[in-house]
Amino acid sequence: MLKTRAKYSLGQVVRHRKHPFRGVVFDVDAMFSNTEEWYAAIPEDSRPPKDQPFYHLLAENDQSYYVAYVSEQNLVADYSGQPVDHPDLPELFGEFEDGHYPLHVQLN
Repeated sequence: MLKTRAKYSLGQVVRHRKHPFRGVVFDVDAMFSNTEEWYAAIPEDSRPPKDQPFYHLLAENDQSYYVAYVSEQNLVADYSGQPVDHPDLPELFGEFEDGHYPLHVQLN
């Protein structure tokens, strides 16, 4: 059954359940919308179902900054109160406040 409502919102800080990274949600797909090659590269025993929201994140770990694409089941809200330091954040969001980033751009 297709889940039609995303659990996390734009500007929200989240972290991955299994891997040591966190990020800011900047886009949401109602269901998987990446390439089949990307999906096939995930080990079969770890592949999330496609019929759930997938999130685009401005992500960071201890070594780098990048864009991540993560299924809803693999995310949890980050309540640490710590900002994310991704260098692309100012292009999309305002200053970190009350645990999230307000949108800084006009969406269609």
